[in-house]
Amino acid sequence: MSTLVAASDLARAAYCPRQLYYARRDDDRAPPAAVAGVRALAFEYPDLLDASDDALAARPISVSPATYRQNLARLRERDDWDALTDPVARDELLAGKDCRGVAHKLVRPPDDGDGDGDDDGERPPIPSLVSPGEPPERGVWEPQRVRAVALAKALAWEREASVSRALVEYPAVGVVRTVRLTTGNKAAYRRALRVARNLDFVPSRLRDSAKCESCAYRERCGVKTWSLSSLLGR
Repeated sequence: MSTLVAASDLARAAYCPRQLYYARRDDDRAPPAAVAGVRALAFEYPDLLDASDDALAARPISVSPATYRQNLARLRERDDWDALTDPVARDELLAGKDCRGVAHKLVRPPDDGDGDGDDDGERPPIPSLVSPGEPPERGVWEPQRVRAVALAKALAWEREASVSRALVEYPAVGVVRTVRLTTGNKAAYRRALRVARNLDFVPSRLRDSAKCESCAYRERCGVKTWSLSSLLGR
């Protein structure tokens, strides 16, 4: 059995293979210290919904207190609000056939609509990834989509059951997005998996990419690049 790839590595591979190379070379896997404070917000939604402006201003939110409360009010209208605020598990390590990673929450699946409410125990929970950043205008950034798919597939492997979606939470703005295991999302996951498994040389740099502006490795990214063919002496 091949070594399991970390779901966080898949996210880096989707963002920039060269970034993943540096992270592996330097064994730089720990998130910045500020991430913990943002992720903590995801476990306080009900209290934050009723918090004052001053209380919210003291927390690591990235929108105004008024906008934050409005976002949480919309979030409360989702049918999975109760599941999000009372997860089945926190920081659950999942190991699948190809990858492993931590689901920051496992949440109960929504009722299937038949009104009996008696089958939740038979269906696997839904993994949720808590992101410290901000979402795009619509949907989820590709690295987070790939990581969410990886968690869903790992959970499905462990539970030997179908998991058709995952969640990505952006607690700094009070927004939660759904990632479905569509053909396109699964293809993006497979591309990232191939990159992560085969990355044994320095990939080429991105060209004129906005991604570089926020990359922690941008200052050291001027090292000489090698193609696979040059490493093979061709």
